[in-house]
Amino acid sequence: MQQLWGTRNSNNLRIALDSLVANRLRSFLTALGIIFGVGAVIAMLAIGRGAKEEIMNQMKLVGVNNIVIKPVTEKKEEEEKEGTEQKKPAGQEKKQKFSKGLSLADAHSILKMVPTVESISAEMILDQDIIYKSKSKKLKTVGVEPSFFALNNIGLAEGKMFNEQQLARGEGVCIIGAGVKRKFFLSEDPVGKDIKIGQQWLRVIGVTDEKLISSATKENLGIRDYNMDVYIPIQTAVLRYRNPAFRISDNRWERDDNPPPAHQLDQLIVKVHDPELLTESAGIISRMLKRRHSDVEDFEVTIPEQLLKQQQKTKDVFNIVLSAIAGISLLVGGIGIMNIMLASVLERTKEIGIRMALGAQKRDIVMQFLFEAVLISLCGGIIGILLGVAGAYFVDKVADIKTIISAISILLSFVLASSVGLIFGISPARKAANQNPIECLRHA
Repeated sequence: MQQLWGTRNSNNLRIALDSLVANRLRSFLTALGIIFGVGAVIAMLAIGRGAKEEIMNQMKLVGVNNIVIKPVTEKKEEEEKEGTEQKKPAGQEKKQKFSKGLSLADAHSILKMVPTVESISAEMILDQDIIYKSKSKKLKTVGVEPSFFALNNIGLAEGKMFNEQQLARGEGVCIIGAGVKRKFFLSEDPVGKDIKIGQQWLRVIGVTDEKLISSATKENLGIRDYNMDVYIPIQTAVLRYRNPAFRISDNRWERDDNPPPAHQLDQLIVKVHDPELLTESAGIISRMLKRRHSDVEDFEVTIPEQLLKQQQKTKDVFNIVLSAIAGISLLVGGIGIMNIMLASVLERTKEIGIRMALGAQKRDIVMQFLFEAVLISLCGGIIGILLGVAGAYFVDKVADIKTIISAISILLSFVLASSVGLIFGISPARKAANQNPIECLRHA
């Protein structure tokens, strides 16, 4: 019995294949909706997966528990405008408040006074000419503390970290990025070598690991290429480059005729214990800095994780809309299959009558037309998968949008294509099977 059922199905499948081959153009046009729907589903899933991974990589770069503080120039445009329109009487002008700007003292106070803070990293960024033997290049020289490397997930490939003595005395040592090593020390070990940075000779004590960051990520986050940085103790940056007259021990200026810079630091990265406390901690830090800076808001406090989550939410909405469009394409493709199959039933009425007269049962007619519908869907699905993979690759290479094609997305698309053919092929198949064989044979 099972052998007879298998033989019948194989005959039904062969008849369905012969019918599709005989009407190749019509079969291809019928499958177009499935082709574009499956291709769109694969491409959208690849774009969405790539966007999610990119966001996760960006979160790793900026840290999930981090708050970034940057100095800004205070804007007094409204006050100047009001002062121009209405001059105050002599002696009543409000004296402009002075702020020394973002400093190491601010960093130390935040770490000491805010209980939710786990660690803090201060950065001082200097553009300096790097010279070694006959090679020269202007690069970023960044004054940092050891916490900088942990907060930015930067490890050492060779050498060692700054020690307490080098940090406290501001000694002439540095750690170079992996890109700097390739630029200046392609065929030799840089550790222990002296390089000239600006007007100072510093000894290389370490080399960082290679940190791969895409151009799009650097642009979105506004971060540097860490591989092309030279890192020095922040005290070294202050004493040897920013201002030699500054005494770090008491945070005072030794000479009255040498005013302090607007901002000593270029960035502060604060890591808190718990991500749930990010917003609360940012508010406390903002109020604390405002008091320390005489109510002058010459700083900006941002939470990168929240910005990235908002960006992820926007991309998710975009992907949902595009996936809905792809789903509509599949639906339209399924309706197209059903319409063509219904037309095919009317067109092949005599063929159905002859088969039933020769002993074919209703289930044979149902299977024949179901096979045709499913085969159209499967062929369309296979072509759609190829189109979707090619489209995702094209988007990745041409539009510079990261895409990741997974086996699950291909399997899902294949199942969807098969389901569409099966669901929309049932009605035409049942209609064909319910034909009266005598009426079918009378059909011209």
